[in-house]
Amino acid sequence: MDTWQQKIGLIVPSWNTVMEYETQRMAGAGASVHSMRIPHTADTEEKLRGLSVQAPEVAKLLAHAKVNVIGYGCTASGFLHTPAEDRALAERIKNETAIPCATSSRAITDALRALGAKRLSLASPYAPWLNERLKHYLTADGFEVVAMQGLSTEAHSTITRERILALVDEVMRPDTEAIFISCSNFRTLEIIDGIEQKYGKPVVTSNASMMWQMLRLMNDPRDVPGAGRLFKL
Repeated sequence: MDTWQQKIGLIVPSWNTVMEYETQRMAGAGASVHSMRIPHTADTEEKLRGLSVQAPEVAKLLAHAKVNVIGYGCTASGFLHTPAEDRALAERIKNETAIPCATSSRAITDALRALGAKRLSLASPYAPWLNERLKHYLTADGFEVVAMQGLSTEAHSTITRERILALVDEVMRPDTEAIFISCSNFRTLEIIDGIEQKYGKPVVTSNASMMWQMLRLMNDPRDVPGAGRLFKL
């Protein structure tokens, strides 16, 4: 795209510094990214659930910018709810703003279904309790987590690509059908293609799947170079 055609709205936890960066890179010159932040300083269950509670009101403010789509970008908070509750949150934001809404957790599972993948290897920066909740959500939605590993850190954005690549190596299994790297504050865009080429498996990340769903909600079928097989569907 050579002209400014799209305005993409994001709702992110206040400490997130990766999602806007990666979304703008995937959006290219034809789109702008506009974000709202919700206070967040620790990955406790109470604080993560609080993000989802605040999201609809924050979305109303974001709607003042007349964005074309809204993405609620905290993956972990979505996975603390049921799939039905997550769908209901997206529907509520859409109804109250008249703007299509994607949530990170639903974008991920929709992406995995589009790729035809049910058996997953899961890599994340999360503590064990949060990985277990993520696994529970995925299992409830019809997926099987064949291996998972987290880094037990809240300094998500500081993790190097080399450490993330090593983490993916740790969770790979012969029967894996897709690699899921969770967290919208985990920098992964630069390594998606390399992982897919190394293992011959599709890679789904929080930010790439969100961008894929937001584009499709705007009826934009384009491929995004470097963002994985998902965008070729």
